Amino acid sequence: MPYFVYILECSDQSYYTGYTQNIKQRLVLHQKGSGSAYVYSRRPFKLIYTEEYPTQRQAMQREKEIQKWKRARKLVLIRGDLKCRGMLDD
Repeated sequence: MPYFVYILECSDQSYYTGYTQNIKQRLVLHQKGSGSAYVYSRRPFKLIYTEEYPTQRQAMQREKEIQKWKRARKLVLIRGDLKCRGMLDD
């Protein structure tokens, strides 16, 4: 079963990055407050980006990588903006 890295946009326009095997179930947990206190306190949220990985390790590594990025770089990833791809190289 694949793993997914996902990005949520919270009500305060902040981004939350996580990983899971079941996105629908994870969103329910976030909504109920069992997923992340950060997301729960910033409801409503919306799922704005996903990537699929074959292993948990790969998904975890990607999650940690994205979490270190500044907002502008995450936005380039989310939008898939090819004009700004150079920003992904820093």
